[in-house]
Parts: sequence; structure tokens; C-alpha cells
Amino acid sequence: MSQARITSPDASAEYFFEEGCFILELSNSVDDPALSIARARVEPGCITRLHRLAHQVERYVILDGEGWVEVGETVAGPVKAGDVVIIPAGASQRIRNTGDRDLVFLALCTPRFEPKDYADIDPAPMDRGNLGD
Repeated sequence: MSQARITSPDASAEYFFEEGCFILELSNSVDDPALSIARARVEPGCITRLHRLAHQVERYVILDGEGWVEVGETVAGPVKAGDVVIIPAGASQRIRNTGDRDLVFLALCTPRFEPKDYADIDPAPMDRGNLGD
């Protein structure tokens, strides 16, 4: 990155991603390849697809709501506002909203997230309401 700057993402740019959550890109640019930041939102009763990122270490910073996160074969547990989940590159992952309001978290990826590195490994058919059971 060559110059300091302030960005103000437009909330109306939020979109539904195939992973099963809504995403608002806060910072994801070829001009700053070391890091991407997105706000993710999972609706009550929903779970993201089981997936992995090929080259990125990802961190979830839980901002609001509560859920259940699974990372790899060994880490699974409840999460709430203030928790941080660290996900190694290549690890399987998903998060379920167990509360009655949106589960909102920041997803920070190093290096930056690129769609080509996303792999859906969920055996269940694609369904926004799929609870993974």
C-alpha cells in the first residue's frame, strides 16, 4: 500500500455469499494484499457451509450475537461478542447462529481473501436454512 487513506464502505453493498452468510467488504484490494477485512452476518438459525480457504489464515472477531464454531477436527465451541477465533490456512470451518438475532463478526484474512481460494467442502446440498444436521 503506497498511501494512507480512509474508506467508508456503503452498507447497501452487502451481498449474500455462497458460503451462507451476508458479506460487506470493508477492505479487500490488490493495493493492500496483506490483509482483507469483511463484516459477515449470519441470520438466526442458519449455518455457513463447511469450507476452507487455501492460503489465508482467517480470524473471526465476534461483534454481536452468539453462535457455535467448528474449526478442523479438534476445535468446536460457543462464541459470543468479544471472542476471537483463529483459523489456520486450509482448515475446515463453519459457524452456526444459535441466537435469536443476527450473528455479526469481522473476518480478517491474511493474505487478503480471494474467491479462487474458497473451497466448499460441505457434503450437504446448498440451502440457506440448512442447519448441518
